[in-house]
Amino acid sequence: MTYVRVQVKPDSRKESLIQTDEKTYSISVKEPAKQGLANDRVKELLARELGVKIQKIRLISGHRSPRKIFDIDY
Repeated sequence: MTYVRVQVKPDSRKESLIQTDEKTYSISVKEPAKQGLANDRVKELLARELGVKIQKIRLISGHRSPRKIFDIDY
């Protein structure tokens, strides 16, 4: 298990994923921060970036915050 910190920017015009440090990412998503839509999209982008299945990524903290911690199960 590995923890990854993410700074999320919902409602962006275009999506981006920038790795700011070994275990820190800045991610912009088009989805709004409503009903977990932005969180779900962030999980999809992280899964693609890290080469793991989306089921292996779990949101640990920051459900309603732009700063989140995800647990990645390689």
